[in-house]
Amino acid sequence: MIKKRKAFICGIKGKKLSQKEILFLKKYKPWGIILFSRNIHSIKQTQRLTNQIKILFKDRKYPILVDEEGGRVSRLRNFIDNSKFSAEYFGELFKKDKKKFNLYFNIYIKQFSYLLNLLGININTVPNLDLRRKFSHKVVGDRSYSSDPKEISKIGDICINGFHKSGICTVIKHIPGHGLAKVDSHNKLPVVNHSFNYLMKNDFLTFKKKKSLFAMTGHVLFNDIDEYNCATHSKKVIQIIRNKINFNNIIISDDLSMKSLKHSISINTKKAFTAGCNLVLHCNGNLNEMVKVAINSPYINKFIIKKTSEFKDII
Repeated sequence: MIKKRKAFICGIKGKKLSQKEILFLKKYKPWGIILFSRNIHSIKQTQRLTNQIKILFKDRKYPILVDEEGGRVSRLRNFIDNSKFSAEYFGELFKKDKKKFNLYFNIYIKQFSYLLNLLGININTVPNLDLRRKFSHKVVGDRSYSSDPKEISKIGDICINGFHKSGICTVIKHIPGHGLAKVDSHNKLPVVNHSFNYLMKNDFLTFKKKKSLFAMTGHVLFNDIDEYNCATHSKKVIQIIRNKINFNNIIISDDLSMKSLKHSISINTKKAFTAGCNLVLHCNGNLNEMVKVAINSPYINKFIIKKTSEFKDII
């Protein structure tokens, strides 16, 4: 039963579930599983893997995520070349020729939704709504649609609606904004010193009025809001996401195994929930770390159950 699941999403190590992973999943019952290129070798192999997961949980609509942005972030690269179709590519097309953009982007979304459905994947962690800047770290770069928040917002709406119509749910990221980061949060904690008012008019603006059922935080510290905690661990930032950005659906932490988080996996898990994240994400497939995340994750509550029902209506 869904209410017996715990409020975390985890990765797995290989192209099929190991016996240890099966035992872990049966015992701790994560809300969802995220796949990476290490898990995706071919269409048939991926179908076997996703079927194995869904049979294990006795749920044909069990949440299975992938991070398929296009461009340099492509988890399906073992059997399809998506390197041309970065967010920047579509952002430039949007500026130059909106008619052509609408045609190309809609075809792209329909084709990738078909492929994801074929693979048994039902959530794609797009769109990336971070604002691109020349002086910021390249971790965002061409993964962003534009340096104009209004353009990003419009393209984001089209992306979300397109995937929803094709039976795939989306995850907006990295809320409330990663575009001002001068370091890569995979390795070090970015610190942003811009004022709250500036952020609301720029980086945070791209996330407003979004109909995605899911949003992923960014491990970024906003000094003017909370000088002690990054967004993932900050009650103040999560309250802004809820009350100012007005995102009222499920908030997922970014990967808890990233080096920007200075505490242990157990403490990072607890702090994310205390701050107000609904689900936490752990990606590297390290079983010892996954156990710590699982132990420190609560069972899903009525809010998550309700939103999961809405997710299943879309897919």
